[in-house]
Amino acid sequence: MGNEDPSQDERGDPSVSTHPSVSVHPSVSVHPSVSIHPSVSVHPSVSVHPSVSAHPSTLALRGSLAHPSSSGPEDSVIKVSRRRWPVVLVFSCYSMCNAFQWIQYGSINNIFMHFYGVSAFAIDWLSMCYMITYIPLLLPVAWLLEKFGLRTIALTGSALNCLGAWVKLGSLQPHLFPVTVLGQIICSVAQVFILGMPSRIASVWFGANEVSTACSVAVFGNQLGIAIGFLVPPVLVPNIKDQEKLAYHISIMFYIIGGVATLLFILVIIVFKEKPKHPPSRAQSLSYALASPDASYLSSIIRLFKNLNFVLLVITYGLNAGAFYALSTLLNRMVILHYPGEEVNAGRIGLTIVIAGMLGAVISGVWLDRSKTYKETTLVVYIMTLVGMVVYTLTLNLGHLWIVFITAGTMGFFMTGYLPLGFEFAVELTYPESEGMSSGLLNVSAQVFGIIFTISQGQIIDNFGTMPGNIFLCVFLGLGAALTAFIRADLRRQKANKETPETKLPEEEEESNTSKAPTAVSDDHL
Repeated sequence: MGNEDPSQDERGDPSVSTHPSVSVHPSVSVHPSVSIHPSVSVHPSVSVHPSVSAHPSTLALRGSLAHPSSSGPEDSVIKVSRRRWPVVLVFSCYSMCNAFQWIQYGSINNIFMHFYGVSAFAIDWLSMCYMITYIPLLLPVAWLLEKFGLRTIALTGSALNCLGAWVKLGSLQPHLFPVTVLGQIICSVAQVFILGMPSRIASVWFGANEVSTACSVAVFGNQLGIAIGFLVPPVLVPNIKDQEKLAYHISIMFYIIGGVATLLFILVIIVFKEKPKHPPSRAQSLSYALASPDASYLSSIIRLFKNLNFVLLVITYGLNAGAFYALSTLLNRMVILHYPGEEVNAGRIGLTIVIAGMLGAVISGVWLDRSKTYKETTLVVYIMTLVGMVVYTLTLNLGHLWIVFITAGTMGFFMTGYLPLGFEFAVELTYPESEGMSSGLLNVSAQVFGIIFTISQGQIIDNFGTMPGNIFLCVFLGLGAALTAFIRADLRRQKANKETPETKLPEEEEESNTSKAPTAVSDDHL
């Protein structure tokens, strides 16, 4: 200390203690928890903003948990990519294609019964196999998502969806029902690679004020596929007795879906990337910093199940989505019991339910991005779903189809609109845990309840009629609404975004203007 070291100014202010793992050579980036003296010149690629000070809690978080190698100039760049909308739209489209294949048999249940000479329950299983396949495959696929990333999962899902569509073309004879079952099982495996993706894509690619809207758009595709699955099969495959003509009409539907699935697989190869160059939000940036390749996968699941609010959401989401799956699968049977020969209108009622739900999903997503009222919005939508279901139950047998269209559409607006709400609420309650895991557990719950409700309601309808079957669903929706009231709004992702200041850059792809220093700590904070 006796002699003034002329290079003292280049190392930083002597009052600041640097991170022990950081050497202060000018070419080395400084750990984010270290403050640079305003007069210090640092590496040319780093521009320091002395006016920005980091929140103390964030410094503690990063200093104790972040791996030193993860720090660097690019970690603090918050910028959304132009590619984000093409990515979510392509995902939405191949999710739509897969959802269409789920409901394409159920929407003309009676026609496929006649063609293959099987029972209604056998055709119901073509829908339920989607639910059954998902349960054992969730954890392996969620692990693959963490291990290999979004692009690999997207390619696998779209490839399996394409393969299943073409396999079904080998089932155009009445005795080839097992082949159509095989094709449907392949598509059901593809669904496992699709259902848990919306919230993950939204978090990885979209800014803090866009995530809920993006998640709604991603879920929108799945719902649109179900809507088309209700509308198109009754139009393409008429209820005729001639087996050869029926096989011809079924082949047209299978060829169309095979061509669409192939085109979408090619688009996934071209458009889908692993992640943007820079994190789109502060929460995502921290999520990258806290990510550890050695983290225990099992410990993440255990932490999720110790989160009481999330466990309640898993149950309530499963009750709502399971009711929707059962209603969709059995809709054709219910409508035809009261309105014989109205297969096309049965499909249109299903279309009305889903289209209204898509509108509800988009509105709720935009509303969440603006208001951040996750608990309140979820509870209101759930209660209105129950009200809509009760009204639909009471009006189905009145003998007026136009009334059924109105009541079914009102119910669908809230019931289907709830689905993306559940995804986003789960991410808020479980941050910084993997979005793929939280949404995957929601979907497992939905599949389990979907199987139980579909089998139970189907048996009730066969033995006692449609009204007792629908009352059965109303009871469980009432239970779900009551449990939703007990969920506490612990919005962890919102807290992460609020506690740390975001330094945003314009939306552009150029390398210039993207270099940014790690958020500096002011002398006052130290």
